[in-house]
Amino acid sequence: MNFEIKHIDDITIFKLNERKMDSTISGLLKGEFTILSQAENIRKLIIDLNDVEICDSSGLSALLLAQRQIREKGGAIRLINVNEKIQNLIKISFLENVLPICTSQQEAINELENLE
Repeated sequence: MNFEIKHIDDITIFKLNERKMDSTISGLLKGEFTILSQAENIRKLIIDLNDVEICDSSGLSALLLAQRQIREKGGAIRLINVNEKIQNLIKISFLENVLPICTSQQEAINELENLE
């Protein structure tokens, strides 16, 4: 699995550099999100899905795990660069309030900066 992590102050940006977010990588993705939330104590996470073209229920499950782990620490996540297919999957799964999508990285940063 190919990904990049960068930090802007107390905000972590996780960019998934994969075309598919499905059962082939969901286990690895969950492991990385667990490391970020538990070992690195991340509370503000932006997940950049710019390269992701395909997502299935396993991919959504990984995103939900990240959201739950970060929320348990009093934090929040934001998704950015989400294509229309994945946005529709999130909407038909009634997860748009659980997995907030921002239109830009700056919008996500602004929203997360307001968290205490």
